[in-house]
Amino acid sequence: MPPTPQPRFGIMTAPMQVHYHDVLRVWREADAIPEIEHAWLFDHLMPIGGDPDGPAYEGWTLLSALAARTRRLRIGVMVTSNRFRPPAMLAKIATTVDVVSGGRLDFGIGVGSRPGPPEAHREYAAHGLPFHGTAHAVESLAEACTVIRRLWTEDKPFDFHGTHHQLTGAFGNPKPVQRPHPPILIGGRASATLRVAAEHADLWNIPGGDIDDVVRRSALLDRYCAEIGRDPASITRSIHLSVSYEQPGATRAAIADAVAAGFHHIVLGLSAPYPADVARWVADEIITKSARPHHGHAGYRVGGSASGSGT
Repeated sequence: MPPTPQPRFGIMTAPMQVHYHDVLRVWREADAIPEIEHAWLFDHLMPIGGDPDGPAYEGWTLLSALAARTRRLRIGVMVTSNRFRPPAMLAKIATTVDVVSGGRLDFGIGVGSRPGPPEAHREYAAHGLPFHGTAHAVESLAEACTVIRRLWTEDKPFDFHGTHHQLTGAFGNPKPVQRPHPPILIGGRASATLRVAAEHADLWNIPGGDIDDVVRRSALLDRYCAEIGRDPASITRSIHLSVSYEQPGATRAAIADAVAAGFHHIVLGLSAPYPADVARWVADEIITKSARPHHGHAGYRVGGSASGSGT
């Protein structure tokens, strides 16, 4: 059997109800801590928690700024709403960030917010953006993934005539630093989104919370991969877990369950306001202690995946 992959830990700082220098402080601190390998923002134009009129920063603009101020972390948006930007424009934005970062981008994308909760839906009308039904959105995501990959990899202009996206003379120059292209992470749990992930994703992310549901969704992704002749283990399983500053043991337990389920890309969500030295605290109290034997159980419960997937 191949060796079980070691978990790769990262952080997420949702850029709402905070200021730029708060996020920059945490990312710069994390950039100097080897235990933290990746860092993420989200993609909302208005807050989805706390004061509805509070600050919220545009994810890709902020990501480019943070890319220029970090050196080691892999970086990304978890996940980009495909509803916000035309895919060719998004490909150009992502290429720019990959260049600015020196090839450290993980490209996260998803369908975009569902009709609920209202906090996540109002941003569309507030910015003059259409909000189409689920079937339209999933088909659009699949086409977007195809268009973006082609812009990143093809050497000559091309036309694209999809159901939802039409391009004439499409061409991407420069290309991303990473070849053939930045890793594509698709986020979501709906079965239709999982079919898109089976075809296009290098990584697949799901929010944690209900580990039984997470395991079922991972098994469904396995099935969809098998249907199209793809090795399910070629898609890294990623999970977002909220960090409890007051009960770090609960976070460590959630990590153990996730790793046991075959998830080896762990995104630790940090709530604002961020305590002083929070990245160091996460490394010492969450990441390092998760890897140690504790409470009578030898470190991670690796090898018990119901799906047998995750690399």
